[in-house]
Amino acid sequence: MKESILNIATEMFLEYGFKSVTMDDIAEKMGISKKTIYANYATKTKLVHDVAFNIIRIIQINIAEIKKKNINAIEELFEVKKQVNIFLKDEKSSPQFQLQKYYTEIFESLEAIKYETIESSIKENVTKGIEEGLFREDIDKNFICKIYHSGLNAVRDASIFSKDNYKKSDLFQLFIDYHIRAIATKKGLKILKDQFNKNETTTT
Repeated sequence: MKESILNIATEMFLEYGFKSVTMDDIAEKMGISKKTIYANYATKTKLVHDVAFNIIRIIQINIAEIKKKNINAIEELFEVKKQVNIFLKDEKSSPQFQLQKYYTEIFESLEAIKYETIESSIKENVTKGIEEGLFREDIDKNFICKIYHSGLNAVRDASIFSKDNYKKSDLFQLFIDYHIRAIATKKGLKILKDQFNKNETTTT
């Protein structure tokens, strides 16, 4: 039952945000009493904590699956972007916005795990891209990892990029483009162009 509650709550929190969804909403969705939920999760905060870490775990698993695919480093970055977009929405109902605003301690406790996940993923991606001849051999991997992580934080900062001027999903697309162009070889730039053309074709 606890796992079922966690799975349903994860779906609902991702769709509507951590603050918007109540324990009553989850009970109604599952067709159980709120008492049953509280028997497994004494408070909503405990449930939010487990859901937040469950989301990170899901993203980590999905990224690991992407890395198993027979795709190049640039295609891999675009696939990973789709996973990150799960958590980046513009609305105040977004899980990212509500977790940071209403559950600050949980949000901050995730930051170290997120940093380790990002650093490991990008370092592996850069190494792969160099081996494939898509990224330059003379780049400093550690520097790129730190710049990438800092850039992600900047993209999420509304005081830098106002939602009136940018959509979060568009910002991340621009950021990926910026990141790849900074480290790509001519071969990599050609693949980047092909990737953008491919994305435009699938969205029209």
